[in-house]
Amino acid sequence: MSNEDMRSRILDLEREARRLEPGRAMRDQWNAAVKQYADQFLDAIDDAPGYEYDPDEGKGIEAWLPAEEGRPLEQVLGALEAHVDHSGINPASGGHLGYIPGGGVFPSALGDYLAAVTNRYAGIYFANPGAVRMENMMLRWLCRLVGYPDGALGNLTSGGSVANLIGIVTARDDRGVTSAEVPRSVIYLSAQVHHSVHKAIRIAGLAEAPVRYVPLDAHYRLDAAALAQMVEADKQAGLRPFLVIASAGTTDTGAMDPLDAIADVAEAHDMWLHVDAAYGGFFILLDELRDRFKGLERSHSLAIDPHKGLFLPYGVGAVLVRDVQALMKSHFYRANYMQDALEHANQLSPADLSPELTKHFRGLRFWLPLQLYGLAPFRAALAEKRALALYFHREVQRLGFAVGPEPDLSVVIYRYVPEQGDANEFNRRLAQYVQRDGRVFISSTTIDGTVWLRLACLSFRTHLKHIDTLLEVLQAGVQALTAASPASHT
Repeated sequence: MSNEDMRSRILDLEREARRLEPGRAMRDQWNAAVKQYADQFLDAIDDAPGYEYDPDEGKGIEAWLPAEEGRPLEQVLGALEAHVDHSGINPASGGHLGYIPGGGVFPSALGDYLAAVTNRYAGIYFANPGAVRMENMMLRWLCRLVGYPDGALGNLTSGGSVANLIGIVTARDDRGVTSAEVPRSVIYLSAQVHHSVHKAIRIAGLAEAPVRYVPLDAHYRLDAAALAQMVEADKQAGLRPFLVIASAGTTDTGAMDPLDAIADVAEAHDMWLHVDAAYGGFFILLDELRDRFKGLERSHSLAIDPHKGLFLPYGVGAVLVRDVQALMKSHFYRANYMQDALEHANQLSPADLSPELTKHFRGLRFWLPLQLYGLAPFRAALAEKRALALYFHREVQRLGFAVGPEPDLSVVIYRYVPEQGDANEFNRRLAQYVQRDGRVFISSTTIDGTVWLRLACLSFRTHLKHIDTLLEVLQAGVQALTAASPASHT
């Protein structure tokens, strides 16, 4: 091919490729359509169901594979509405009471939009100093919030799972747990610890480490005295205790482990203390609960999720580490092609403190809502969720339900025990009844063989009317299931 033919070919390809850069008129049209779709969704959100039963389970979306030519945006949004946004759990609804939701405050969507449009790269300081400074600034704010010293830092992650993984990998390396040492390096945790911790242990190469499940007290909190006894016994047996994992708000019950007492044990035996505060960590903003977090500042690392307690959309968690050098030792790497970045290293880069090199500019969705709202409405929303949980715990007993402990934060476990029949099966069916009703969504769990229903109250859109609706549906469900049981007709 001649040079002239090659240039002609390149220009032909350019004309086709430039279709990926829409002009102002097309952008205006697309922005208007997306805004209309979003506004319709948000205008109806106050009465939106917490769960929508879809017998097709969104299968229709599978017909929308990429084609050689594009489709009109209106058609594409129609497919999204028909096959995605009306199927299953609606985490944006205030009626989502079953799992810890990602919140979805509106300014975070604007932050994501701007981050995607500008496509700023927030992994390396050299690439975008302002973006990295913003993320590091927000991480230092989090460190101050939990009581970590100046110099502590961390990383904005996709969520608590990656945050827990980073903390556990850092603990492994800081305590010198080589592959040969794994079989005698003991890990201590609660049976209530989040399942992402178990995944992280395995992924971190610690699957062969002895794992001890520390007994719980009557409130499902880790027993620090029992922990101390177990550590002593393991040391006398020639093992090496190196890591204890506590929870500041467990997923099943919302329990707060006694962090200060656990920190005493960890300190006495030179163990790394990691705290999973992904769900509960931001309740430290409430003066009424601050004492429950005593000892959190003594941990070596912790996970905390802004997409939970600060009501941001799914996709932004954080790991905080007291000793940033330990974090960097586990994750720092340099490639030859990145040598230019070494000359502009006035701040630690997120890529040096996590497994990620390519990363979304998560900091913008975190920073923008706090700039626009300030902290006051976030504190109020957290206090409201705590009050709603306490209210539900009291009111559901008046309907004849058995309950677990008074909630430490905003999760309540409860169950109905019928006069006859299998109580576990009854509660499974009751959960299904509530879900099929759809106005609110709840979940269930099994603890020591007993099925419990769960109220997880952490959506910023959950208010008193949603709790009252749940109480109403539960009462109707008990009546319907009792009337339908064989024993009721004998």
